Amino acid sequence: MTIPKLHYISQGNSPKEHLKNIQTACSSGAELVQLRLENISESKYLKIATEAREITAHFQTRLLINNHFKIAKKIKADGVHLEKTDFCPTTAIENLYTWQIIGATANTLEDCETLLSKKVDYISLEAFKNTNTENKKSAVLGLNGYTAIIEALKTETPIIGFGGITTKDISAILKTGISGVAVSDAITSDFNSIKTFNQLLSASSTEELRHTF
Repeated sequence: MTIPKLHYISQGNSPKEHLKNIQTACSSGAELVQLRLENISESKYLKIATEAREITAHFQTRLLINNHFKIAKKIKADGVHLEKTDFCPTTAIENLYTWQIIGATANTLEDCETLLSKKVDYISLEAFKNTNTENKKSAVLGLNGYTAIIEALKTETPIIGFGGITTKDISAILKTGISGVAVSDAITSDFNSIKTFNQLLSASSTEELRHTF
């Protein structure tokens, strides 16, 4: 299963703004979007997720739902992303279709090893930088932290960087062995940056394709 190298994590001051931003991200070339809403009832989440599914389907963009795996199954999203403290991936695996992607957040080598043993499809390793939006409990890993964890893991499972990443960080991040990035702020503030992110990330994807065939 191939996981796109760029993940857009939805942002907005209201659910409606999340949908507007998802639509703009899709039309700007995003291949994967994660719907990430907080402090919202499950019924409202389902309604917004259904609308997000319609938008992403139109653009043939993959849609992941943050945490709510039952909603992800109901709307036939492409998968789910589980935050560190919320659900065990095993529970999600048992409740989802076999074709749905399961990603999960990690902050340490131990987190990553646990998630790999649960057979997740990708790991989001945070935080790359200190930002206001990340969980304050997550240690900032930076390039050295990423390199150390990836060298220790030696895994084929994609490891995605997350946390304050901008286009300026990409070439250095890819050298650590990270296979892609999840971005919220940098894309929401400039949707044209999706093109730049994709161009910078594609250098490594061309190499991967060469190995595959």
